[in-house]
Amino acid sequence: MSENAQARYSTGAIIFHWLIAILVIVNWRIAEGAEHLEGAAKSAAIAPHKAIGITILVLSVLRLLWRMSHKPPALPDALAGWEKLLARTMHGIFYVLLIGLPIGGWLASSYAGRPVDFFGLFTIPMLPVAENMDQAKSVIGAHKNGGGLLLILIALHILGAAKHQFIDKLPSFSRMWPGKS
Repeated sequence: MSENAQARYSTGAIIFHWLIAILVIVNWRIAEGAEHLEGAAKSAAIAPHKAIGITILVLSVLRLLWRMSHKPPALPDALAGWEKLLARTMHGIFYVLLIGLPIGGWLASSYAGRPVDFFGLFTIPMLPVAENMDQAKSVIGAHKNGGGLLLILIALHILGAAKHQFIDKLPSFSRMWPGKS
């Protein structure tokens, strides 16, 4: 295997990365679009957000399992120790948010007494909690704050990759880009 091939993530990791990234962006836009709606219109607009959230949860758990069974490429030696620590910490936070945010949304729906409809295919049952609208509002508030944090981290992730690619002249984008480098 060439040195370049070893520096790339596995095909599975690349597929998980981009599929989850696209779904997160779509879900963010759906949530933004539904933000100022009310009642039945808001419920209808937010239904795909919930289903995509469950999809992100499943894909993120699968990606985490993939990562545990497929060692990622080493970070470039040219990175400073603090940059390597920051990269590892940020990836850990991404996993926490990509798993925690959908669970939080599911929990808020459960507190509100609303099961999650999965694109009309089946219903995901509510979590075993008593209906409590105050708790639902509290959890959804934390969910929104976590979503905002995720967007900030995504922007920093992109900026960091761009810095490494264009300023440090390290093969940052090619490590996670589909196809051959």
